[in-house]
Amino acid sequence: MMKKLSYLAITTGLFLSASSAAASGSGSIEARLNALEQRLAQAERRAAQAETRATAAERRAQQLEQRTANTERQTAQIAQQAATPETPVAPASALQLSGFNDLKLYGDVEFNLDGASRSGQLTSLKGSDHKDWKPGNKERWDINGRILVGLDGYRRNPDGNFSGFSVQPLADMTGKMNLDDAAFFFGNEKNWQTKIGRFEAYDMFPLNQDTFIQYSGNTANDLYADGFGYIYMMKEGRGRSSSGGNLMLSKYAGDVYFELNTLVEDGTSLFQDNSYHGNALDNKKNVAYLRPVIAWKKDAFSIAAAMESNVVNNAYGYRDSQGRFVDQSKRNGYGMTMSWNNSAADPDNGVVANLSTAYLDASGEQDFTAGVNVLWRRFELGYIYAHNNIKEFNTAGIAADIHNPLSEPGNYDIHTVHASYQIPDIMNMKNFNLYLGAYVSLLEANADNKIANGDNDQRYGMRARFKYFF
Repeated sequence: MMKKLSYLAITTGLFLSASSAAASGSGSIEARLNALEQRLAQAERRAAQAETRATAAERRAQQLEQRTANTERQTAQIAQQAATPETPVAPASALQLSGFNDLKLYGDVEFNLDGASRSGQLTSLKGSDHKDWKPGNKERWDINGRILVGLDGYRRNPDGNFSGFSVQPLADMTGKMNLDDAAFFFGNEKNWQTKIGRFEAYDMFPLNQDTFIQYSGNTANDLYADGFGYIYMMKEGRGRSSSGGNLMLSKYAGDVYFELNTLVEDGTSLFQDNSYHGNALDNKKNVAYLRPVIAWKKDAFSIAAAMESNVVNNAYGYRDSQGRFVDQSKRNGYGMTMSWNNSAADPDNGVVANLSTAYLDASGEQDFTAGVNVLWRRFELGYIYAHNNIKEFNTAGIAADIHNPLSEPGNYDIHTVHASYQIPDIMNMKNFNLYLGAYVSLLEANADNKIANGDNDQRYGMRARFKYFF
């Protein structure tokens, strides 16, 4: 009995152990299957990610291939453009005009506040019942000025050949439109140039920091006026005429510069009211001024000599009492100027100095002018001496004392002193300056002179000039 019970107990324990082992084995297999499924899912995800990366890499490769092709095309285009310099490519950021390398827009504002003495003649005919040449008797207070807008075009080839243009319209405060320069030019850089249009040739009488100087003889037209003292400055054939144009040829040869300017115009436009020596002028044909200049410059020093001459005879004149035509178009001028300018090397203490002379031999008149001026530390001071000797003058109704040279018509001296000071960088703006200027002009003549007005022999004025560059 006990044996049977022991056997039964052992059998039951083995059964229970087998059942437990079977259950445990079944659970381990199921866990492994689950882990295997998870690994398979992870592998699928990695495969998908790898496929995505491969697609992106292929796309990048295609983009790189396209960029390489574009680079090759651009390189070929650049090489082709370098081989054909006539059509240079401007930077994408620059304003592009077909055929031009450079286009510049610029300008300046110049407004003046003036106070001056009466602005009539330094000389006047006294006692004439038919000619009102007496000076004004009022002082003048004035606000004037203009705005200049310039446009320059320039084209340069690698061989140094160039061409270009310049135009500078002016808007006056009075509401009128004028023009400063309008020129076309071409040539070879640092070699030769041809220029045609409206412009000024070489300055043979520089006035330095010119702010306010008034007298007859310092404008492009209406230079000469009967009854005024004429301060001749080699400007008659320089240019900027309102009745003609310029053609100029220039050449560089090392430190030497040559220039030949030709001005063709109505010769009577030189004279205010078309009057000369008391006679009304009759214009028969245009004049042609030839104005050769030779200049030499080395470092800060330069010197130049020039002449100007009208080469057309009988261009203008007047009719005498017999009806005969009297030629008045003879005008031959000679001048020389010397300059020292080291302001570029020493902006703070540099000196700009000019010494100039000019002589005019004209119909019935000879004039001589000399001037000197110095600019240092923004302050400029200058002096101009002028001598006029008018040998012929229509003084009908006036008795001149021929025994005294200074009482002869038009034989007198003029002394002019001018000064200027620059106040720079107004409101801390480097392109905004203020200039203060003044002048005094005196006539030296005998009180009995019939043309020189001894009661009206002084001129003076002051100016504040606002100058703004853009």
